[in-house]
Amino acid sequence: MSDINIRKIGRTGRITLTRPQALNALSYPMCLAIEDALDAWATDDDVAMVIIDAEGDRAFCAGGDIQEMYDTASAGDFAYGRRFWADEYRMNAKMFDFPKPVATFMQGFTMGGGVGVGCHGSHRVVGESSQVAMPEVGIGLVPDVGGSYILAKAPGHMGEYLGLTAARMSAGDAITAGFADYFIREEYWPQLIKQLEASADYTLIDSAAERAPEGPVTAQLDEINRHFAGASLLDVVNSLTSEESDFTAKTLKLMRRNSPLAMGAGLELIRRGRAFDSLRPALEQEYRFTYRSAEHGEFIEGIRAAIIDKDRNPKWQNDLSAPPADKIVQMLMPLGQNKLTFEKEDHT
Repeated sequence: MSDINIRKIGRTGRITLTRPQALNALSYPMCLAIEDALDAWATDDDVAMVIIDAEGDRAFCAGGDIQEMYDTASAGDFAYGRRFWADEYRMNAKMFDFPKPVATFMQGFTMGGGVGVGCHGSHRVVGESSQVAMPEVGIGLVPDVGGSYILAKAPGHMGEYLGLTAARMSAGDAITAGFADYFIREEYWPQLIKQLEASADYTLIDSAAERAPEGPVTAQLDEINRHFAGASLLDVVNSLTSEESDFTAKTLKLMRRNSPLAMGAGLELIRRGRAFDSLRPALEQEYRFTYRSAEHGEFIEGIRAAIIDKDRNPKWQNDLSAPPADKIVQMLMPLGQNKLTFEKEDHT
C-alpha cells in the first residue's frame, strides 16, 4: 500500500505512514493494515519491538481520513462510518494491549485518529515541532480512539480543558497530560531509530531523552482546575463567564467554535474514564456516541463546515449557554446488540 510501509528491519517490526501530502491522515485501509501487522508481530519471535514513524516534517498523523465517512453518511449510509470506527477502535485496543514495546515518533501534528496510532504505545516520543490535540468536538464528535481515557488520566482537570477546547499541546504539554513519554530532539531520531532496529534495546530511548520545555497549557493548570471542575458543561461555562480574564476570554472563544452536544458528551466520557483501568471500556463508551453521531448527532454538519465547504461556520443545534442535557444522555446510552465487541470481521 502506497500510504503505509510495513516491514521488518533487524529485530523490529516497522510501520511508517507515507502520505505526507495528506498530513499522513489515517485511511480505513491503513487502519486495517496496522491491525494486521500487530496481529502478526504479537507472536513473531523475530520481532522484539515495534517502531512507528511517519514521512514529512509537518505531521505524524493529523487525523482520520473522514471524506468517505461524510460522503456515505450524507447519502444516508451510516453503516460505513460505524464499521470504520469499530475496526479503528479495535486496532487502538490492540496497540494499547500489545505485549511488546511499541515506540512512536510523533513530529508535527498528531491529532484525532493519529493519537490512536501514536499515543497508546509504551515509548511515545515527541520533539520540538510536535503539536498534539483531540479536536473532535469541533466536528461534532467526542474525543475518541481512546483519547477520552488519556484525558481522564491527565493531572487535575487538564483533560476536560483539552477535550472541550481542542487546544493544541506542545511536547511538554503532551508529556504532562499523558499523551507522550519522552522529549528527544528530532535531529537525533533517524540515528536512534537505526540503533533500535539493530538492537531492539528500548532503554536507548530513555538515554536519549531530555527534559521538555514547560508547555503553555501546563502553565495555566491552576486556572484550568478552577474553571473545569464543574459537574456539567453548563457548570463549566458558568464558571468561565463569571470571571473576566485573558484565560476565560480565550477559553470561551475556543469553546464557542465547538458542538455543545459533543462537548457535553465528551465531558461525561472523560469523567467516566477516571474509573477505568484499561482502554477498552473507554472505547466502548466512545463508540456509543460515534455510532449515533451521523444519524442523530452533528457530525455531518461539523464535517461540512470544516472539510467540505470550509466556511468554519457550523450551524450547531444548541447554544453553549444551553447545552442539550437530555440529548447528551441519549447519545451515551448503551447500544444493546450494536455495542462494540472488539471482534475482528473478514471484510474481504
